[in-house]
Amino acid sequence: MIDDILTVMWRDWIVLRRRLKKFILSRLVTPVLYMVAFGWGLGRNINLASGSYLDFLVPGIIALNTMNVSYMSITSVHAERVYHKSLEEYLSAPIEPAAFVLGKIFSAVVRALISTALILIVAIIFGASLKFFSEPLNFFCVVVLNSIIFAGACFCAALKVQTYEELAQVNTYLLMPMSFLCGTFFSTAELPPVVRLVIEILPLTHTSCLLREGFNLPSILILSAYAIFALWLATRLFKKLST
Repeated sequence: MIDDILTVMWRDWIVLRRRLKKFILSRLVTPVLYMVAFGWGLGRNINLASGSYLDFLVPGIIALNTMNVSYMSITSVHAERVYHKSLEEYLSAPIEPAAFVLGKIFSAVVRALISTALILIVAIIFGASLKFFSEPLNFFCVVVLNSIIFAGACFCAALKVQTYEELAQVNTYLLMPMSFLCGTFFSTAELPPVVRLVIEILPLTHTSCLLREGFNLPSILILSAYAIFALWLATRLFKKLST
């Protein structure tokens, strides 16, 4: 099982290694823009008791970035299923379906971790204080769990939708609202109670909170539950392709 997972990951790593320079450059653009526009521009006029707005912003950018990178890393599964017709070959290969799912999702996690490392470097250059990094194990676990959740979500979507347009709609209706409402750019405490109740159910809210405020067992358990469900559903849908 582990060998099968590593084989799938190795295949994706070879693809990433060939495009690593482009991947790194593309992953730097959005964080730099956010830090210039919000951290330096808007942030200069915002005073927080806990520190500068840039310090508040960086954990939110990391949460947002891991969501987007892990999700987009799995979109190739849709092309393999609908256009290349190669996904069935993996089902006929002598590996467990769960190994293929885990290998693809863990590959997305690796991409998210690389992207996160780039953001940390940029944040240091911009003068942000990385106080949230005082709990490295919590930081690592939260980034990994968040990446698994959204990589799993994309895997499920890639197995159900028929066109890229439909896959883009999932992005529009799922990722975009969370990008702006789940505590990435402002505290959810400022939202109306009813809206806040809905927002605080979503995984990205807990990710932003954990990265910003440190270890919180209920939030860790909620993210873990989301991650386990995403892995289970993705594996179940993938197995259904063979029936």
